[in-house]
Amino acid sequence: MVFGWVDGQAELRRDAGLVRRLRPRPADSDLLDLASNDYLGLARHPETVEGAVAAARSWGGGATGARLVTGTTELHTRLERELARFTGFEAALVLSSGYAANLAAVTALAPHGSLIVSDAGNHASLIDGCRLARGTTQVAAHADPDAVRKALRTHGGPALVVSDAVFSVDGDAAPVRELARACRESGAGLLLDDAHGLGVLGEGGRGVPWAAGLAGAGDVVVTVTLSKSLGSQGGAVLGPARVIDHLVNTARTFIFDTGLAPAAVARAGGARPAAAR
Repeated sequence: MVFGWVDGQAELRRDAGLVRRLRPRPADSDLLDLASNDYLGLARHPETVEGAVAAARSWGGGATGARLVTGTTELHTRLERELARFTGFEAALVLSSGYAANLAAVTALAPHGSLIVSDAGNHASLIDGCRLARGTTQVAAHADPDAVRKALRTHGGPALVVSDAVFSVDGDAAPVRELARACRESGAGLLLDDAHGLGVLGEGGRGVPWAAGLAGAGDVVVTVTLSKSLGSQGGAVLGPARVIDHLVNTARTFIFDTGLAPAAVARAGGARPAAAR
């Protein structure tokens, strides 16, 4: 039977107590939600919701195409400027999700012949980026700059160190200053996923790289999500302008994906109603 093997997989999951189930929630509930990614409670803020509604009325429900075709609106470029300015980086690129942003950054910055050093505790999106990249991946012990140094010594070509800034499972922070130092000793680039830092860490919520003095560094690239502290949806890559231009021209999850919907862009900060300006 076609796909009959999935029944066996389902049985194994049931026996192990590992079955996942969707639990739809209503628009209004009496429950106290302690599982949400909406860290700052902005997803339902009246002013920002109105900004999303106004954008949908002006631009429609979808971006209408990939970013390089018809999917880039004035809202997208405005949000990119705002994100770059707020976090201290030269440029930004908005994608349809934080997952897509990580896939874009890792695959575009780890070509054939390069080495990727990936923290053992990294998010699944970074792990998948490493799997899809043409470079060779070495997994380093969790939050261990010396393990990163050891891995980098084995390679003489281009190298990229990849780490969460704040790890999603344990909630611990990466030793980002030490990681940057290890990268600079070997001439490697550093890619930090700051999904859990933006909006809540660093001066005014500018994120872990800002707090560590790495914002705007020419050898550091950062990915963020718009779906946590910003209460919206989507993701972005931050870094030097030449790196962002490289992603525009090479990152498949940017080139071949429909642009982020205008309402989500506006909700994340690309446009605000008059009352919020």
